[in-house]
Amino acid sequence: MKTKLSVILILFILPIIALAQKDVTTFLGIPVDGYKSEMRKKLISKGFTPKTQAGSEYFEGEFNGADVHVFIGTNNNKVYRIMVCDANTLDEANIKIRFNKLVGQFERNKRYSQPLEDQRISEYEDISYEMTVNNKIYEAVFYQKLDTTKIDYEAIMLQVKQDLLEKYSEDELKKPSEELQSEILSAAMMKTLEFATKKSVWFRIEQHYGKYYIAMFYDNEYNHSDGEDL
Repeated sequence: MKTKLSVILILFILPIIALAQKDVTTFLGIPVDGYKSEMRKKLISKGFTPKTQAGSEYFEGEFNGADVHVFIGTNNNKVYRIMVCDANTLDEANIKIRFNKLVGQFERNKRYSQPLEDQRISEYEDISYEMTVNNKIYEAVFYQKLDTTKIDYEAIMLQVKQDLLEKYSEDELKKPSEELQSEILSAAMMKTLEFATKKSVWFRIEQHYGKYYIAMFYDNEYNHSDGEDL
């Protein structure tokens, strides 16, 4: 603990020279990042075929044993999302089976952090009624684990320092008391957890003319719109 605290305090006191590479969500090993033109080439190299319908582009292919349509979401031409939709619809019984199977696959995948609650749908759930009458949304959320070699410690400590400057002076932060050292460490841990939420992968059940399909989202929250264009 003392070694970890010393490293954090050194990073905290030293000036920020350069930021490490962002640790972003990946789809089939492809970082969900960069420009749309680059992502197109990478999807095609993975075997997906570009198609156009009603002026919108998508990609046909196979993913996790199912035929899918893949869409690229952008913000200011930077990729922030890969959406993967089932090409074929299912009835209510089979969509519950598919949803719960996906939950199990994510839970067994060591690349993902595990949620605290069970996200499966009960076999007794009337999803048709709940979605139509109560507008209930059936979704499950997972997070790809942080790559410790890409954690942006400099950025974390810069954010922590900026936050603490509202309470403490520069001199206090340069020579922190034991109490302040503990606060710095706690704040750094919380900021690191925030980085983990930037790598979300989630899916939900969509309805289409009485049938159902799964829509899955690989999100890079670093590139997601945050009102900067307002």
